[in-house]
Amino acid sequence: MPDEIKPNVNEAPTHDAQLAADSIASGEENAPNVDFDADYATAQQFSVSEVDRTGKGAAAADAATAPQYKTSKPVETKTQTQPTGNPDDYSELAKEVGNTKTEGVTNVSDDLVEQALEKGERKN
Repeated sequence: MPDEIKPNVNEAPTHDAQLAADSIASGEENAPNVDFDADYATAQQFSVSEVDRTGKGAAAADAATAPQYKTSKPVETKTQTQPTGNPDDYSELAKEVGNTKTEGVTNVSDDLVEQALEKGERKN
């Protein structure tokens, strides 16, 4: 169903658009009719090329996206940990993780917090 466009002179972004809106508002020109449904149907016809409607399109797409080099297939490996039930194993692991230099983990003491608070206080 065609929709009639009603231009608003105050919203026209350019001088040409204002002139066109004025001439439509005064009746000198007819307002254009837009059929969104017909335009959409026409656009759908153009969205798929003629080649894609045949088997050649799928073959061309496969050839274009095929890998150029052979890759190895991943092999699944399974690793199982043996539960020890010994809490000392976990504390040792925590010490190792806590002492890593690459993780940016540091020890924060009460003195360090006090120094940060002192530096952060406003001095008038």
